[in-house]
Amino acid sequence: MASSTLTFVRGRCCRLLVYSQSRISILSCLKFQSTSVTGDSSTDLKLIDSPVKIQQKAEKISKAMMAYLEKTRKYDAMMAEEISQYEIGRRHLANIMGTDPETFSQDDIDKAIAYLFPSGLYAKAARPLMKHPYEIFPKKKMAQFGADGRPFHHLFYTTKQNYYSLMHNIAWKVEELKKEEDRSYQRGGVFRNPPILNLKGSSWIDLETLKAQVLEKINEHEHRRFVLLMEHLVAQPFSYKEKDFIMKYRKEYESQLSQFYFPEIETTENGKQFCISTGKRKKAEATLTLWIEGSGKIEINGQDLSFFQSTKERNQLLFPLQFLQKIGKVDFKAEVNGGGTSGQAGAIRLALSRALASFMDESTVEKMRLAGLLTRDLRRKERKKPGQPRARKKKTWKKR
Repeated sequence: MASSTLTFVRGRCCRLLVYSQSRISILSCLKFQSTSVTGDSSTDLKLIDSPVKIQQKAEKISKAMMAYLEKTRKYDAMMAEEISQYEIGRRHLANIMGTDPETFSQDDIDKAIAYLFPSGLYAKAARPLMKHPYEIFPKKKMAQFGADGRPFHHLFYTTKQNYYSLMHNIAWKVEELKKEEDRSYQRGGVFRNPPILNLKGSSWIDLETLKAQVLEKINEHEHRRFVLLMEHLVAQPFSYKEKDFIMKYRKEYESQLSQFYFPEIETTENGKQFCISTGKRKKAEATLTLWIEGSGKIEINGQDLSFFQSTKERNQLLFPLQFLQKIGKVDFKAEVNGGGTSGQAGAIRLALSRALASFMDESTVEKMRLAGLLTRDLRRKERKKPGQPRARKKKTWKKR
């Protein structure tokens, strides 16, 4: 009896082996259980799943994999065609502009498109463009399951495995930082404040950037949950140890200081630092020399601050020194010509602000920019219009 049972099982295994060669290998899916038969020393082997169920499962998995492979093949063929068309268009565009196609970059393409196809449309998405296909078409995910139908990722059935995997990773990092805090307290007995992670000048990535990173559809609520969890991670005392991970999800502000002019710092024979700057306001032009270490001496066209009779012009001139708390600590000499008193005071103020900014750090210069000290005042008197007493004033209209 035992031998016949064993022969039957072996025959079944042989038939499954022949089937696996025609489809896919499913021998790993076979599960046997051994049971001891009372009254006999032999072992009876039984198959858990019937061959019919295993065959149906294998055919279903095979169709899913075939469908995925077919989609992948079509996508790769489409991208290859788009890339070839892009390269042809790039070379034609380089020939039109009279440049070398081998060194024709994406910036050159954008400038050529803007030159050849000018558009008055306000929406950038509606304007003509020419980008690499990988920048236009969305990325595709790789296969999420194997030939046996089992998903690779343990969070596959959440339907957003990349997003929840990221959240899971952040939560574990928070726990590790808490353990590090406990270990630090146990070693020293007294908790010492670790270095502070400086995140100034950057912000958390927006919803669209997060979607592009996880390649999944994320809504506003899930983005807020992500930001809150990252804020919790940053709030940990030892968060500086995860700086590289945190900065992956931070976006730095675009610096606007590069568009401003700052004079170079020079040094006298006595080792005293100074710089020479210029400023304009209306028709007035000023040239100013600033010594960063001084006693508060001010000279304007050979005179002191009494060069301006009005208190308004004096306050406007001294505002940069008052803003930086440098009154009585620096010396400057200014030569101004053209325009009236208001324009001359504005020109000296701009030159003084530029000279002071050369000696300040980046954070202080940013505060000066926000206060409007580094921006030239382009306002001027509006011209008189024909048929009117002044620029905007009209003649009195009488009905009768």
